[in-house]
Amino acid sequence: MLVKIIFLFIDGVGVRDAAADNPVNREVCPTLCRLIERHSKPIDACLGVDGLPQSATGQATMFTGVNCAKAMGRHCEGFPGPSLRQIIENDNLFLQLKKRGKKVKFADAYLVDTPDELESRRYKSVTTVMALTTPEVVTTAGDLVEDRALMQDLTRETIQDRYPDIRIIPPQRAAEHLFAIARDHDFTLYEFFQTDVSGHSMDYSRACAVLRTYDRFLSSLVRLVEAAGITLVMTADHGNIESMDDRGHTRNPVPFVALGPKERKLRESVSSLVDVTPAVLAAFDAI
Repeated sequence: MLVKIIFLFIDGVGVRDAAADNPVNREVCPTLCRLIERHSKPIDACLGVDGLPQSATGQATMFTGVNCAKAMGRHCEGFPGPSLRQIIENDNLFLQLKKRGKKVKFADAYLVDTPDELESRRYKSVTTVMALTTPEVVTTAGDLVEDRALMQDLTRETIQDRYPDIRIIPPQRAAEHLFAIARDHDFTLYEFFQTDVSGHSMDYSRACAVLRTYDRFLSSLVRLVEAAGITLVMTADHGNIESMDDRGHTRNPVPFVALGPKERKLRESVSSLVDVTPAVLAAFDAI
């Protein structure tokens, strides 16, 4: 059986009961809530380390299978430092899939002409460090123009001041673009971090607007992957947007969504961020 997986990394979304300051609700984002209620389980993002979970160690853990918070002795925020980068560069999900002969793509477009331009950046996200270990997965500005990549905001509105010739698209069209990429690859990753940005803003209306945009994208994508038999995986690095009365992250669990042919096995295999990469690899190994 041919296995194809789309992995949606949605930054800063935790699991929390309904509350006045929680925009992750059925009125705002019905598709996301339906997936969380019917096709997910809450998993640990605290990793046995005191303090609030943070992006660098959470993401590095998710994409390596190493408990990076424990390895660092703390939760590390923002961009990974040299020690954390070394863990990511030594082994990560992209490298493991490449060893297995899988065709992989990172769907988020970098506004550069070639992957080499990313190497000179002083600050690199976890996903950028990972992508640079397998440069063939990187998509660039040219790919975006040709609809072979997605912007991190889905609609391309955030780049209009710099790239006015790149047209704005509705989130539903972005879903179609991601689906087209996934049909040509075994594993496709798309990262969306506007949820975390809006969570930090403490602006409830802004958070709702971001979630509504993502939900329109998600609704279209779910229909496409279900019809095609592609497995959809979605998870987060830590909580944030589900508690808008505080600017920081939360210690809430995060949702691990799996929908499609491999969903039951994937959910059964994951209880924390440490388990995500091993579970994805096992889904391919079990062919």
